[in-house]
Amino acid sequence: MSNYDRFPHINCSDGRVTRGYDNIISKLQSRITPDARFVLIAETYPGVRDEEILPQLKQLNPSLVIETKDLYLPDAEMTEKMMPWLTDDRVFGHMYSGTVETFLDNEKVQAAKKAVDAASGLILVYGMGASLFGTGDLCVLFDMARWEIQMRYRAGMGNYNCSNTDDDILRKFKRGYFVEWRMADLLKIRILDSIDYLIDTNKADDPKMITGGQFRSGLKQAVNQPFRLVPYFDPGVWGGQWMKEHCNLDPSAKNYAWSFDGVPEENSLYLRFGDTDVEIPAMDLTLYCPKELLGAKNYARFGAEFPIRFDFLDTMGGQNLSLQVHPLTEYIHRTFGMAYTQDESYYLLDAGEDACVYLGVKTGTKPEDMLGALNEAQETGTFDAERYVNKFPAKKHDHFLIPAGTIHCSGTNAMVLEISATPYIFTFKLWDWGRLGLDGKPRPINIEHGSHVIQWDRTTDWVKEHLVNPTEMIHTCDAYDIEHTGLHELEFIETRRYTVRESAEIDLCESVSMCNLVEGSAARIESPDNLFEPYEIHYAETFILPANIGRVRIVPVEGTVKVMRAFVRGSLCCQ
Repeated sequence: MSNYDRFPHINCSDGRVTRGYDNIISKLQSRITPDARFVLIAETYPGVRDEEILPQLKQLNPSLVIETKDLYLPDAEMTEKMMPWLTDDRVFGHMYSGTVETFLDNEKVQAAKKAVDAASGLILVYGMGASLFGTGDLCVLFDMARWEIQMRYRAGMGNYNCSNTDDDILRKFKRGYFVEWRMADLLKIRILDSIDYLIDTNKADDPKMITGGQFRSGLKQAVNQPFRLVPYFDPGVWGGQWMKEHCNLDPSAKNYAWSFDGVPEENSLYLRFGDTDVEIPAMDLTLYCPKELLGAKNYARFGAEFPIRFDFLDTMGGQNLSLQVHPLTEYIHRTFGMAYTQDESYYLLDAGEDACVYLGVKTGTKPEDMLGALNEAQETGTFDAERYVNKFPAKKHDHFLIPAGTIHCSGTNAMVLEISATPYIFTFKLWDWGRLGLDGKPRPINIEHGSHVIQWDRTTDWVKEHLVNPTEMIHTCDAYDIEHTGLHELEFIETRRYTVRESAEIDLCESVSMCNLVEGSAARIESPDNLFEPYEIHYAETFILPANIGRVRIVPVEGTVKVMRAFVRGSLCCQ
């Protein structure tokens, strides 16, 4: 049995959790001043179950209830206003940078505000945008994780205030990713410092409430210690068998294709109070403590966005990934409104004897020939990838660099730790080996987008020299080695591999680091300055070192360990 921890948490000693609707309603009731005007603001993240929550809140017997859903434009009109950001594409949209007010009916909002001003007794304002009425006398945030939202989409939930319950899951996700979550996060930013309570609504009929003080204290604790995000795992048409064994997953499942173990935009954090875990989106931490988490320079560059992503791609006993390419920075900015692109790399956590990576075009390849063959393949169902794309053998601990614009994919029998910049959705599939998705539909192919960004000069010799295992020893001594393993000079992420026999001390140089224990059963992360308790990590676990903690020491629990570390280049880090 692996010692991989699927449910990591941050121990918080500050207070207890109020669990269950009866206890929560009783607690809220005790805060409401009887026989007096009292405004309760209940801000919700899109995806919470209104049909579950609102009847519970109505037990407080409000004299007036304002449901913000009633204040939005009609369904069709709201969708029409979103179209510049949603586009007609099944997968890709344009990042919305505006606010929720764009989709509200101003006359209805003003009428509701007048009704609130004129009312007496308990006034309940509920829904996404409730905080536009102020924070009231009591402000509660009903929160949930984006991964759970996606599970609800799959189960038939539509988008916020939208009747698209039967819509394609990719289109639902697109609407959430490009529009809804953007404006909802802006609402959050306005109130995180002032909410009186946060309620975890991830599990149906099992709400967990903590005070705003507990919530903020837990976030501040997180940025002053190493921590892990709560990973999730999903099957796929190309999925493999490695993660079942090494991540303690259901052995009867057909496969697990990928895992997010280090993506604050998607993963959750567990804040543990006593024996109860309160699940919050890890994005809350990025929004509330960006400088402490990222470092001042990274915050100035990226804003409240976490720039590095670690995830797993498992094809051990599975199939090739799709042949794909990621957009160049200029293209992603002009076409999709993103400030930076998905530069990435494949680090081979494990590999079978026949493992390989497809990377870059073969010398002599003519763009018109390859693009023509790709387009024909959509009709014929066959494409000779090895005629046009380099195929390199891959073994454990190899590192393949994939700057944007480079054609690539992992072959079968590889366990990839993917290290990349965060905008993960922007993958242009060029060829999917003639497969259907798990939903029985063809997976989206994006040859047109890809044709604009493929770098045809990344040919065989160039790729061998610059992108295949460009490892350089930086420091070696009896206690540890430090190797530079990437990424390419075109990419803003720097990666280092630490082989630790005794202990190794790292100065984080005021920059966040994302790491993974790629060899060895366990290691302790210690603070040379005694800022936090020793933190144990296990094989294949991804963990985050906030900029705020300054320095860390890696100590093997047993034998020699290897740690892969990624940070933003330009932090002047020399270790």
